[in-house]
Formats: sequence, structure tokens, C-alpha cells
Amino acid sequence: MTAKRQRLVLLLAAGVALTGATALGLSAIGDSATYFYSPSDFAKKPPAANATIRLGGLVSPGSIEREGTTVRFAVTDNKDTMRVVYSGLTPDLFKEGSGIIATGRMGPDGVFRASELLAKHDEKYMPPEVAKSLHKTDTLKKS
Repeated sequence: MTAKRQRLVLLLAAGVALTGATALGLSAIGDSATYFYSPSDFAKKPPAANATIRLGGLVSPGSIEREGTTVRFAVTDNKDTMRVVYSGLTPDLFKEGSGIIATGRMGPDGVFRASELLAKHDEKYMPPEVAKSLHKTDTLKKS
């Protein structure tokens, strides 16, 4: 086999190996990825049943109801609103009007069942996904 043919075979083998590694990596990421949705995204195209997703927006004023460690509230992007239920301790900065991301699954009753809540940590911060979603609905002025 000539040197030119050896280089070609080596290059093809490397291409096949790289393609295989990329395919494996993408399939692993796809299985564990958690997608972000705003309430408007849910209204347009609901996620697949049993999919773990992140719901983001603002906690609707007047929507927080507490029963022990169970909290019921609504998340809005000022266009659409979704009901959420969460059992556990809420972040210290969880309050009406604050930016929030809830990770969980949609229940059969249409209520989002959150397993984790994240809230903004100071007055200038809002999770990027929430800010982007709110910019889409013109809730926040673009800076």
C-alpha cells in the first residue's frame, strides 16, 4: 500500500471515529437535557408527557397559597399563566413578582409539579431564559 493510500485510509477511519463519538455524545445529551418553557410556549406546543422540563417566568401577584411545606402558585410571562405546585422549602427570595424557574413535570390535571425552584438572587439578576421569554412578550424593556 502506498503512503498516499495509507493517509487516505487513516483519514477515513478518523472521520468515522469522530462521527461515531459525536453521535454518542449527542444521544447522551439528548437523554438528559432539560428544556426551558415559558407559559406561552406551553400554550403553543405542550411538551411530551413525562418530560422533565424547566418552566420559567414571574410569580403571579396574589397567587401564592401555602399549606405546610406545599406551595401552590402561578407562573406568568404576562401573556399566559400556568399553575404550579411544589412541596419543600422555597428559596428565601421566592415572592410575588420575582423571577422563577421551576424544574419538574406536567401533571395529568394540567398543574405543573415542580421538584426544584430557583429564584433570582439579587435585584439585578434574572435567569437568562426568563428574561428572554419576558422580552418576547414585551414585559421587560430590552437593555
